Amino acid sequence: MGSRTALVEDLMERFPHVPREAVFKEDLLRGGVAFDKSALSDTANEAAGDVKPKSYFIFSFDHGTLPELGEAALRRPPEEIILTGGPYDLRRTVVSVRVNPASPYRVAADEEGLLGLYLDGRRIADVGVPPMPEYYRHTLSNGKSVMEVAPTIQWGYLIYLTVFRVCQYFGAKEECQYCDINHNWRQHKAAGRPYTGVKDVEEVLEALEIIDRYDTQKASTAYTLTGGAITSKVAGRDEADFYGHYAKAIEERFPGRWIGKVVAQALPKADVQRFKDYGVQIYHPNFEVWDRRLFELYCPGKERYVGRDEWHRRILDSAEVFGARNVIPNFVAGVEMAEPFGFTTVDEAIASTTEGLRFFMSHGITPRFTTWCPEPTTPLGKANPQGAPLEYHIRLLEAYRQTMDDFGLSSPPGYGPPGPGRAVFSVSSFMDSLPADGPDAGREADATARTAS
Repeated sequence: MGSRTALVEDLMERFPHVPREAVFKEDLLRGGVAFDKSALSDTANEAAGDVKPKSYFIFSFDHGTLPELGEAALRRPPEEIILTGGPYDLRRTVVSVRVNPASPYRVAADEEGLLGLYLDGRRIADVGVPPMPEYYRHTLSNGKSVMEVAPTIQWGYLIYLTVFRVCQYFGAKEECQYCDINHNWRQHKAAGRPYTGVKDVEEVLEALEIIDRYDTQKASTAYTLTGGAITSKVAGRDEADFYGHYAKAIEERFPGRWIGKVVAQALPKADVQRFKDYGVQIYHPNFEVWDRRLFELYCPGKERYVGRDEWHRRILDSAEVFGARNVIPNFVAGVEMAEPFGFTTVDEAIASTTEGLRFFMSHGITPRFTTWCPEPTTPLGKANPQGAPLEYHIRLLEAYRQTMDDFGLSSPPGYGPPGPGRAVFSVSSFMDSLPADGPDAGREADATARTAS
């Protein structure tokens, strides 16, 4: 088609059951957005200014390295943006920022200083940016910033605790082929930015204390403990004990304050029980990609140390510990179509991914997904700078909702409210594409997660 606008409008017309907000959101997530100088922060100081800056909480989620981002590397873009209004009458849509100076989408200020999103030179939405939270303006006793230790995303809903910021799957024969966690650590160190490799539990507790003190509206509702895979030990602890001891400390200091979630490998049932015993309420043993051949190619470390079949068995076993509803494995939506090994048609890719959705949902487990950002330092990102076709992402939203309906499942807990205009989950549109289920649906799901036993 002659323009990106024409492509987007064609997909909105062909898939009318997918909210138009989700179509734009997926396109921004898969392809990134450029920022005019007028839309960037006035300072590199992460604790100053009026706008909450991008924290690089685990991956770069950019279409270029820091040196390639130009002004956006020196004056940080916002963590997220909100789209509203415009010619498509968009409902409130929260989108994680993935910087791409070459994107057809651009955020810029108009003559009156009001930010907007522009596509093919036309303003298509008003843009809101997250205000600097009061807790970001305070530092820990050792001088570290709250953003460095305990950044918040999803418009303040989720505290993202990447307590181990590298991965022990290392090198071409072990690293997941779409993942830039190790490079992200290296580039921040090379740029002289603070980027703690292993976060001390007392630092985490102090940062959470600051958040709890100044988050007077209680916007922060959940925390996620995560980081790289641990194949041996970190600080003398195996993976379950390493991530679990943070949860134990948090729950002892702040009982019931937040929904506790952990993203880790698919571990044996006894290790999963340790997570539960430490106070974790939701477990994310991410399966990454469904197809057997692609899993073996794209996740060589996980295949070597655990194996795809055992990974899936462990996910099912973990439902016996947490309950199926509280086991929510993630997959990276889009890598199914990455050249040179991926599916060559959208039909094939959707069929494969839907097979995986049906497998887990038939057991009461509701996966979720992150829209693939092809970071250029990864093998798949380097070979596929455009990512997957937008049509794949739109049809995935349709297939996801249909599969949930087939098995009578509702939106998973710990993600806030579902529905267009209400969702806050920012790295994919799956929550935007689900029915709202009433005004208190998100709070009810979160309350269920908190009281689940």
